[in-house]
Amino acid sequence: MVRLQAILTRLRWTISLPIIADLELLLTWGSHPHGLVVVLIAALLAGAVLAAVHHAEVVAHQVGEPLGSLLLAVAVTVIEVGLIVALMVSGGAGTETLARDTVFSAVMVCINGIAGVALLIGALRHRLAVFNPEGTGAALAAVSTVAVLCLVLPRFTTSHAGPIFTGAQLSFAASASLAVYVLFVLTQTGRYRDFFLPVDAAGEVLEEDDGPHAGTPGVRAAAISGIALLVALVGVVGLAKVESGAIKDGVHALGMPDAVVGVVIALLVLLPESIAAIRQARADRVQVSLNLAFGSAMASIGLTIPAIAVASHWIDGPLALGLDPTQMVLLAITLVVSMLTVVPGRAKTLHAGLHLVLFASFLFLAANP
Repeated sequence: MVRLQAILTRLRWTISLPIIADLELLLTWGSHPHGLVVVLIAALLAGAVLAAVHHAEVVAHQVGEPLGSLLLAVAVTVIEVGLIVALMVSGGAGTETLARDTVFSAVMVCINGIAGVALLIGALRHRLAVFNPEGTGAALAAVSTVAVLCLVLPRFTTSHAGPIFTGAQLSFAASASLAVYVLFVLTQTGRYRDFFLPVDAAGEVLEEDDGPHAGTPGVRAAAISGIALLVALVGVVGLAKVESGAIKDGVHALGMPDAVVGVVIALLVLLPESIAAIRQARADRVQVSLNLAFGSAMASIGLTIPAIAVASHWIDGPLALGLDPTQMVLLAITLVVSMLTVVPGRAKTLHAGLHLVLFASFLFLAANP
């Protein structure tokens, strides 16, 4: 009882901030805020992100790994889909490539940004960042398959001019992506679950109570956090959409291409996973950080593309999914470097540095194509 009261006391600000963020969302939805309102929304957005990370950790402690990481990735991605669809329905310049740019940005943020920082923290703290190559390798294989199928092949198909799938091709790609995602989830949560659990320096799987937070918060506290997590995520993505007008104005004022809008959206939406992954890496659970990184990348493609394929029936204009040549080169070298990083099951600071250099290259080339 004392432990539950302590948890509920800690939850006060993490519950109130998401509620305030959602109320602000109701007041500003459909508007184009300026000045101090933009600053207020940004502050509430940051608070909702921190609250979402906390609640995700509480739920993860209750359900265990890797299901906890999977739940956060799916929750964020489902709402990300709603954000992309809402922006595409609103129309305007650059919306035909918004889904592509956002999904590609999410993949680069996850594989190079989140994973790179997690590996760097693990390597700096213990000389080597240790993880299970069988589980992480399976996740990388799934991400590579759907990324090439959905984002690269449209550039090489001949049934339609340009980087666009035909209706039949889009339906097949969406179905194949969803099938791979389902197989990935069954692998991660089924008989191969041990491959996605944290390991020690010798490569032995750690028991559930060997993590940084022994014990579980209890069903009641976890249920409260589960509801609060959904409330916080609605606030995060909804306020990100409200801010999208100011983001577009800022991007255009700086003379940057429309693809930067997709980058900013991906960075905002993936903030909860990013912070959670860094915390796990600092707690010597690099495997959980990689679960978040690769799981979020997989969900960003495996769930987003099928949803966009369905929504395309109600969206006017073309849906360009094929990457530009520069993006394809970045994706190719990212997948090669990731494979070389994952295979040994141990990463040095060099590996982390390579991923972070690729992430910096992605950000620079998005703004300066």
